[in-house]
Amino acid sequence: MRYQVGMGFRRDFADEFIDNEAFKPDFIELAPENWIGMGGYWKKKLDAVAGRYPVTCHGLSLSIGSPDDLDWTFLKQLKEFLKRYNVSIYSEHLSFAKADNAHLYDLLPIPFRDDAIKHIVKRIKMVQDYLERPLVLENVSYYTSVAAQMTEQEFVSRVVEESGCQLLLDVNNVYVNAFNHGYNAEEFISQLPLDKVAYIHMAGHDKVSDDLIIDTHGQAIIDPVYTLFEYTVKLLNKPVPVLLERDFNIPETQELIGEMERLKGIVKKIWEVEHVIES
Repeated sequence: MRYQVGMGFRRDFADEFIDNEAFKPDFIELAPENWIGMGGYWKKKLDAVAGRYPVTCHGLSLSIGSPDDLDWTFLKQLKEFLKRYNVSIYSEHLSFAKADNAHLYDLLPIPFRDDAIKHIVKRIKMVQDYLERPLVLENVSYYTSVAAQMTEQEFVSRVVEESGCQLLLDVNNVYVNAFNHGYNAEEFISQLPLDKVAYIHMAGHDKVSDDLIIDTHGQAIIDPVYTLFEYTVKLLNKPVPVLLERDFNIPETQELIGEMERLKGIVKKIWEVEHVIES
């Protein structure tokens, strides 16, 4: 069984990926918008890292739920970038970030509605046809629902099943939403189309009050999220890549190594030991 645990590539600790022999994720993930058209010093850094690690991409500005037309200029640049760096997975957020041609600089929730599903499914199919690859969409954290006609689980499942896209299952986002909206995280995950999971994200969050936590990617993963991750992995019928996200408040490299090793230990236990015994 093959399993991989990767790390988000950030400029704050870019040299660690190149110079630190103890810091060796199985792959890296980056936001293509931050690198398309880049030249000079940072282009050389990217090329050096991409020459050492397989690359996945996690986008920020596709805005698949937006009422605006798709940005075909961006999609053309994106397609070239994915080809140039031999990107194995291109994922995005099941959200929107633009309206009336204004960039909102946030990932806003799409209403859990039939008309939204119809709109998004059409756009997903257009993107997949143009990029000639499946789009992998992430379940996002949200803090209020908007005119919902159905549950989040039903909405996510229908989008994936009706569009033919794949699912990036962000386990921390499930934990955050379950805490904030009062549902059972394990039950939510078990009802998703798990055969469509192509990728998993893991990250930390901030608890700001007794009844609110915020998805920040700025803290270490907490034990209950590791527990939910293990529960999730046991439900999958195949190993998928796992990505550790840390966007700011970057700790010492050894702490990041420790988190990756803990994730790898969980996946190894399930896919090399438990799976073999069961089969």
